[in-house]
Amino acid sequence: MRARGMTYDTEFVLHGRASRGCFDPTVVRRELAIIRDDLHCNAVQIIGGDPERLELAATAAAELGLEIWFSPYPLELDSQQILTLFRDCAERAERLRRRGATVVFVAGVELSVMNRGFLPGENPEERVGYLMRHPERRAEAIRVLGERVNAFLADAVATVRERFRGRLTYAAIQFEQVDWAPFDIVTYELIRSAEVADRFRDAVRTLAQGPKPLAVTGFGTAAYRGAGDRGGRVLEVVEHDPETKAPLRLNGVYERDEAGQAAYLSELLEIFQSEGVDAAFVYLFALSGYPHRPNGDPRDDLDRASLGIVKHLEGHRGRTYPDMDWEPKAAFTAVAQQYRG
Repeated sequence: MRARGMTYDTEFVLHGRASRGCFDPTVVRRELAIIRDDLHCNAVQIIGGDPERLELAATAAAELGLEIWFSPYPLELDSQQILTLFRDCAERAERLRRRGATVVFVAGVELSVMNRGFLPGENPEERVGYLMRHPERRAEAIRVLGERVNAFLADAVATVRERFRGRLTYAAIQFEQVDWAPFDIVTYELIRSAEVADRFRDAVRTLAQGPKPLAVTGFGTAAYRGAGDRGGRVLEVVEHDPETKAPLRLNGVYERDEAGQAAYLSELLEIFQSEGVDAAFVYLFALSGYPHRPNGDPRDDLDRASLGIVKHLEGHRGRTYPDMDWEPKAAFTAVAQQYRG
């Protein structure tokens, strides 16, 4: 596998609210150095909704010699707002590329589910529900969705290519029916669940046999028992604030299972490496807002539901990296072993 990648969150922006508070450039560079040196990554997908933070993290990654996948992540925006974000980010990505960095621009992630105007619904759950609710209408609904997605992506490609001269991709869900002709790399968010586990490897092999390089993003799971079977529903165990959408606690008691998270990522990375995937980006390094709380009510230990391969600590530093406020999970070691091998 050419690009051994990790996804690094700079912050998600939803309705004007940021998911990550402190953004210390020194910490960002240190974490990216750990991703390169200790996880043995040679590429990083920088995601988020703030162009300045994206550029800051991408600049640090470039200085460390990492391949950068510059990935603005719009949430609940309309088409024009998304294009405005892409214009800004494409100019920043091009500045990095001209200074010698290897940069791939990712023109959005799962746009049809995470944003307005592609599917009916006020949130991702309602939009996916619209597709799943009426099986007899699903084929037509997916056809119409594909037309809308590709019409928008045509505008997005034109907008980005006016400003960015490097390689271009889009992180798609398969039901979006993306026309890959305008893109340099085919990228899918491939998440294995119990329902598709028996045919997952074959599907990856088929996708990798296409005429363009295949990248896989968005794959990961949490550290509670059975999380890997849930696939994209892994965060359904979390209760959120109805207004801010901030995570509050788990909706029940779920047994902590770091070994299960580690095994899931090891298995998927083995599949991607053996079946011809060009680039893979584990989702993700750290997930802000999901602290590890080992004492007290297990429902308050939000890290059990975090897809991060490190666990955030509250009020103290870690042992493995005494200058960081997190500690590696078993998944950290598993990823490092896969990438080193």
